[in-house]
Amino acid sequence: MAGRETPATKAARKAGIAFNVLEYDHDEASESYGMEAAERLGLDPERVFKTLLATVDGDLRVCVLPVSSQLDLRALGKRAAMADPRDAQRATGYVVGGISPLGQRKRIRTLLDDGAFEHETIFVSAGRRGLEIELAPGDLAALTNADRAPLARR
Repeated sequence: MAGRETPATKAARKAGIAFNVLEYDHDEASESYGMEAAERLGLDPERVFKTLLATVDGDLRVCVLPVSSQLDLRALGKRAAMADPRDAQRATGYVVGGISPLGQRKRIRTLLDDGAFEHETIFVSAGRRGLEIELAPGDLAALTNADRAPLARR
């Protein structure tokens, strides 16, 4: 598991939760990291979740929602905007396209889309491009202290 060991997988292992790690060959030309993961792994895009960072009144928020949808910034508040990718990388310790909600460098308020709880398990980045972790949405919410929120605009 050497190349599959990341801060995200370490956090899951330390918490003692059930999880699986899936790996695929990432294509640098891919325009959508999350949809690429769903396609390459043969997964339902409604169960593959992307991790986006936004700012709300100047504070970072981690937003976890299906790759098949867009983030509804209005659901976050009037003064919400997408975070600068450099700020997202600096705060999380991960590169864009490989940002995991687990094992981040700093504790950032996390919001998990309500749709996650419609599935027994979901997939999120395991901390690098080409690596996904499958886990129960309740476990993800507990490990990240996430609030449930209607984030997805389909």
